[in-house]
Amino acid sequence: MHAKGEHVSDVAMSSSAGATIALSIHGPAGVLDLVVPSGATPVDVAREYAAQAAEMGGVPGIPLLQTALGERLNAAVPLGEAGVQAGDVLVATTGVHRPRKVTLLESAKNAPESPALASLVATVAGLVAALAGWYGGRAGDEAVRTATVGLLLACALVAVLPLGRHARQRAAAGPAFAAAAAFAALYEPGVHLLPAILGAAGMSAAVVAGIGRALAVTADEVSTVWIVGGLTVFACCALPAMLGWDARVAWTLLVFGSMMTARFAPSLAVDVPDDALLDLDRLAVTAWSARDSQRSGRRGRIVVSATAMERLVRRASRVVTAAAAAILVTTAVATPLLLHSASIDLDRIGARCLVFFAGCSLLLAARSYRHAVARALLRLAGLAALAALALHLVAGPGAGHVDTFFYVVVALGVVALVAAVATGRGWRSVWWSRRAEVAESLCGSLAFAAAVVAAGVFRRLWEMTS
Repeated sequence: MHAKGEHVSDVAMSSSAGATIALSIHGPAGVLDLVVPSGATPVDVAREYAAQAAEMGGVPGIPLLQTALGERLNAAVPLGEAGVQAGDVLVATTGVHRPRKVTLLESAKNAPESPALASLVATVAGLVAALAGWYGGRAGDEAVRTATVGLLLACALVAVLPLGRHARQRAAAGPAFAAAAAFAALYEPGVHLLPAILGAAGMSAAVVAGIGRALAVTADEVSTVWIVGGLTVFACCALPAMLGWDARVAWTLLVFGSMMTARFAPSLAVDVPDDALLDLDRLAVTAWSARDSQRSGRRGRIVVSATAMERLVRRASRVVTAAAAAILVTTAVATPLLLHSASIDLDRIGARCLVFFAGCSLLLAARSYRHAVARALLRLAGLAALAALALHLVAGPGAGHVDTFFYVVVALGVVALVAAVATGRGWRSVWWSRRAEVAESLCGSLAFAAAVVAAGVFRRLWEMTS
């Protein structure tokens, strides 16, 4: 049944009553197309529907109006203010049909993907896993340690499964749970055992990252960084432990390696495969152009497809960000351990110099990064190294009030200089860029020299020849 009619409400209309809205009303009497003012209320439209439906059998009383989704319209609110637009479909019914309740699980499934939020949650989960591993390892109760290790291992294995949404972000956090589980299972009191424990944690993270990379549908660059980082930590920590060297050798290698990684990570991330390059001159060769000898002297035109370029940028972004995060974690952990393990005066001087030059090198290397997240992570790594050094100078062995005052004054002067240059956008000028490049190279060279002293090699050679 189909009918058309117009009705002007008898109640007071709003200022927008001059506009009209064409509606389709579905109800017990059939479908009616009505043209009503936008200031009409649902009661006016229901009354008009009941009046026209009386000619075709009628409806019991004035029906209620609902939207197509089952939401009841407020009888006191005009249609224009209720959001009803021209062409909408309304339902006239004698009973209120409530919309279907959506469960929390269905809401989560229907929610749009948010990779940034998932990455933040994965980062927080990794930090919580590290705290759980630290607590489980230092807990005196074996039952608590066993339960912590089992739970962390289960979370690590479940995280790397390529199921559900945000599988990439969960796989990035899985190795952190494995490293925390290994630390909680192997931790024993004693500084001499700490390099071996951290090496085993790095190997556990690499193994779980390898499992996730093998199960992943597409190539996962974060898992690759986990594998390389975990194996590097294992090599730097296990080799000195097996050779019977002091623990500060492992911490020296980690600090120096983190500083060098910040310089070479971008060059390793940006890698354009040869099959992605298109030589336009070769593609344009025809029977006539092949006879033209003048084309051989012209410069070739190489073009990279837009799809390949976008894929390259996304891959490089993930690699650089993961590498910067690994540098931050390694620097924040190895720097205090290096300063604490250097107990002899000569080794302590080398350790302090290495931490200082490594922190400055990380801060200077961050200025060359165009990726905002990676640049912020490298700056945090440099600041973490300098903060650990400042805390060691103030509260460490041999600290005095005069030395503390001197260090604070020099630190404030350096901070004021950096703030003045950054505020004036000096880093963007060619002069400051060249000076920063020279300063970064100088810090790297001095850090290499300080690493020999911090590891105790210089002192051993001195003792052998004296």
